[in-house]
Amino acid sequence: MSKKGFSYKKLHKKWLEIHKRQQEKFLEKHKSALEHISKNSKQYALSAVGGLMLLTTPINLQLEDGRPKVEYEKVNKHLFLVADLESLIPDEVRDLSDDENEKISKKLSEFYDMDIKYEVDNKRLNKTLGYIGAEQHLMRYPGDSQATHFQTAEEASEFMSSGLAPGRGAWGYFANSQSALIQQDIEREKYYIAVQTFLAPDYLNRVGEYRDFFKYRKMLLVNPHNGRAIVVVIGDAGPAKWTGKHLGGSPEVMKHLVRYDGGMKGPVLYYFINDPDNKIPLGPVE
Repeated sequence: MSKKGFSYKKLHKKWLEIHKRQQEKFLEKHKSALEHISKNSKQYALSAVGGLMLLTTPINLQLEDGRPKVEYEKVNKHLFLVADLESLIPDEVRDLSDDENEKISKKLSEFYDMDIKYEVDNKRLNKTLGYIGAEQHLMRYPGDSQATHFQTAEEASEFMSSGLAPGRGAWGYFANSQSALIQQDIEREKYYIAVQTFLAPDYLNRVGEYRDFFKYRKMLLVNPHNGRAIVVVIGDAGPAKWTGKHLGGSPEVMKHLVRYDGGMKGPVLYYFINDPDNKIPLGPVE
């Protein structure tokens, strides 16, 4: 064996030893977060742990111009957010205090590089942590139907079974006609949520003011158990209080968050995004 090959093997062994120690330290540091994931969202436990393992494990070590070059598996950075939120969010779904909302919105602002708020212009929703339920698609313009709603065959195949609501959203159609439909309208319907605007503090005394404020208001939704996040707009009001759910999401929103109705329902965080120049696009946040 050449001296160069022998040195390479020694270096490779050394790298593995170093990263094994780093891996053990990392997993020990976030032990409570991993236990939280396992307890509250078992379907993500293995993938979350696997992602953390990959964080400190080199998948390839090779020589480049006589020097070692280490390549790493792409890391799901959102697992860091899961670990951070574990200490900020209560185990039960309840109203959060202003202090809790302040800490969570600050963490989300830092992580996503957005201006996240739980209150804007003295207006807030009744909750910022709640159970989400599945919603149907909304008609975007008069005459919109299952046959005209989807842009591709793939979308139709995946989401047509979710159905199309028979009525309009809380603010009417997204466009006055099919010919007037623009990309912004398409995305607003695709990534919409329904929230309990009617339960907002002081709503009955400020109906008109709240109606204008909530219409297509941009929000950030986060699944605290897997770190998945999506930028949406408020496109409808609901669900009713008796349902036990606090907001609803379009089929695309539910798919990205990996949240399901029924027995598998789980909580999400939902906060306002302060984006006066409309620079933040709707849809999944990578």
